[in-house]
Amino acid sequence: MAATVPSSPTAARKLFGADIRRRRDDRDLTAAEVAVVIGCSTSKVTRIETGQRSANPDDFDALMDLFQVSATDRSHLEALFKRGRKRTAMWWDAYGDVLSSKYAEFIRSEHEAETIFDYQVVYVPSLLQTEKYAREVTGVGFAALGLDQIDSLVEVKMRRQRRVHEDDPLKLSAVITQAALEFQVGGPAVQAAQLRHLRDMMKLPNIDLRVIPFSKGADGTQTGAFSTFTNEGQESPEAAFAEAVTGSVFVDDALGLRRLHRLSNYLADAALSADESFELIEQTERKLAAA
Repeated sequence: MAATVPSSPTAARKLFGADIRRRRDDRDLTAAEVAVVIGCSTSKVTRIETGQRSANPDDFDALMDLFQVSATDRSHLEALFKRGRKRTAMWWDAYGDVLSSKYAEFIRSEHEAETIFDYQVVYVPSLLQTEKYAREVTGVGFAALGLDQIDSLVEVKMRRQRRVHEDDPLKLSAVITQAALEFQVGGPAVQAAQLRHLRDMMKLPNIDLRVIPFSKGADGTQTGAFSTFTNEGQESPEAAFAEAVTGSVFVDDALGLRRLHRLSNYLADAALSADESFELIEQTERKLAAA
């Protein structure tokens, strides 16, 4: 008689993960050793085993091969795997008409993360933008978008920002270049209001914003924007998105994540301290007011 597959995706993920953990223990393998074989981060293996995230099809095939799963067991595990990948409705699903699949995946990663590192070269991080600033940057380069679509994308961005104000808030560590302070998005008034908002947000205990000054230009322009997502108990990120000419690139392979983790530390070291960054933002704001 075939084993029952639960209707709940969460329950299916937990059963699948528990089975993988048992097989790993039976072979006396560590999560790190499994991660090397299937080509992902150790934290990803751990979260698959605890049911906190689902495997992708390549992960599934690699795990089945690694543990030499029998045809009968594989059939049941495949049913759990497929059920576990069924998505429950989330708030951003209501904006499916304007969200690309990559943006939806970005929001999901952000929603599930405990800590985010965000590096931006020319713009203020999305989670720290005012509504007027967000509207200006959302409309840039998207002439094909109608006003209703821009409105919806701005709503999405404002909804995402709730994570930093929750009772158990998202921790945001962000590094920007001085260019993001100087570019007048929407004109002097909108930019000045944005800089005031940045200073207010920097007073929150879960927000750490640093600025790389023009004097360290080479340090702050060696890469494009990227974001990494880290969960509780992890020292390194389990997923990331990097900006490319053709759009965002999802990164979850171990090598790519290690490189971005090292890069984020390098950029943070190149930036001013939090207090010095606050002062530079304040000085830039005063300069705008005097113009």
